[in-house]
Amino acid sequence: MQLAEIFPSQPNRLWALAKQMNVNYAVGGLPWEEKQEKPWDLMPLIRMKQRFADAGLALTVIESMPPSNHIKLGTPGRDEEIEQFKQFVTNMGAAGIPVLCYNFMAQFNWFRTSTTTRTRGGALVSSYDHSLMKDAPLTEAGIVTEEQLWENLHYFMEEIVPVAEAAGVQLALHPDDPPITPIRGVSRILRSAAALQQAIDLVPSPCNGITLCQGTLATAGEDIPAVIRHFSKQNKLFFVHFRDVRGTAEKFEETFHDDGKTDMLEAMKTYYEAGYAGPARPDHVPTMEGEDNSNPGYELLGRLYGVGYITGLMQAAAAMTRVTPVG
Repeated sequence: MQLAEIFPSQPNRLWALAKQMNVNYAVGGLPWEEKQEKPWDLMPLIRMKQRFADAGLALTVIESMPPSNHIKLGTPGRDEEIEQFKQFVTNMGAAGIPVLCYNFMAQFNWFRTSTTTRTRGGALVSSYDHSLMKDAPLTEAGIVTEEQLWENLHYFMEEIVPVAEAAGVQLALHPDDPPITPIRGVSRILRSAAALQQAIDLVPSPCNGITLCQGTLATAGEDIPAVIRHFSKQNKLFFVHFRDVRGTAEKFEETFHDDGKTDMLEAMKTYYEAGYAGPARPDHVPTMEGEDNSNPGYELLGRLYGVGYITGLMQAAAAMTRVTPVG
């Protein structure tokens, strides 16, 4: 397994701390600071990849995407967004960035009703309570049905998957977070391992696979080791968000990596037994003492805790399975 972290596209303290913790793989967003060019153009991607390389980090995943809400909703402007997306994927391949983590959540991305829930020792985590959304108004998109989203996802994949194949880019589809439907009238279709399987089967391809977000699928009630085995045996597991939660899709909260509902050692052991050698990163970490929670889920100290915990699990799982950890 390739232990990774998600970084801003310009060097900061986390870049140096990650290297001190022996993190050698980077997950990046799009380089929006490139004012003269679109961030999905070739040269901004190449320059970002080289900044990481100069710092000793291999840019393995981009976890971001150009504007795509028209694609998801099937509204006017969809084909223009798809053409832009095609160019983005082509440029990723040309820049040698192998994995794209993308989602098909319309109108809003991952969604929480609180970012100030207290957890162990007073640390702050994000949480979701679906009862708080029962009277929430519709978005400007109105009612968006599951049928519409499945149709739009199929249309999108038929256009993008051949481009990804030609570019040598793996498309790693992220599940919907939270895995509950609808929210403000907008359906969520990728709420389970079965739904992810249905999605990647729409356009079968070696490059069409998933991001296994453990927290989302644990929230949905999935057996995480079983999910790992299911997608690994198909070679459809391209990227991992190694995190955990407490609760159900209707009401849950994030946790420290060692304080949730999943047997994390068993999960890590399953990755090693399955031969997974791709990137994995901590995600949605608690905000700890002395931090201002200005970036909920992504403050610094919780990331350090997560990386250390995952490193220990990797070493333990490697010893149990007699596999050398990649680091």
